[in-house]
Amino acid sequence: MPLASCIQTTFQEGVLLSIEVQPGASHTGIGTVNTWRSRLNVAVQANAERGLANRAVIDCFSHVLDLQKTSISIVAGHTSRKKTVRFENISEGDLLTLLKREAGEA
Repeated sequence: MPLASCIQTTFQEGVLLSIEVQPGASHTGIGTVNTWRSRLNVAVQANAERGLANRAVIDCFSHVLDLQKTSISIVAGHTSRKKTVRFENISEGDLLTLLKREAGEA
């Protein structure tokens, strides 16, 4: 279960997801898991400048998971391609199910 290796539950009612962002991509969407790094690849069309790519990541997850943007935050890696995203108001199991469906694994 490579996707499960990217997800962990926090003690403060949140779920963390390790991702690697590809800014400036031709499309925005959820990709495959980099099993070597245990990170989910996320492509965004926005360039990595002035926080545009970070906002695009949050927009992408908000759309895919049908969550409010205020329930999604980047907690580590603000200026790096490797990021940790925190989700509120969703369980680890629900997050895993929705991401698998989006990635075509379900």
